[in-house]
Amino acid sequence: MDITFKLFATLTDYLPPAARRSNALNMEVDDDLTVKQLIDLFAMPEKLVHLVLVNGTYIAPEDRAEKVLKDGDVLAVWPPVAGG
Repeated sequence: MDITFKLFATLTDYLPPAARRSNALNMEVDDDLTVKQLIDLFAMPEKLVHLVLVNGTYIAPEDRAEKVLKDGDVLAVWPPVAGG
């Protein structure tokens, strides 16, 4: 199945170099892949994976291991944000 994986802010460093400019990577993945499994494929430290959305819907940390991606989904991930 095809999905789009988007990383924002400092997390774009975990994308392949060609995808960093657009912050998005179109991917073909196995059916039944979960949000957590996809995030784990990119070896991002858990403390940097803060806000996770699938098609604009928030996925809580405790639900990421069970949320199965579907064809056409857009998975977007943001790190914690600090500011003043």
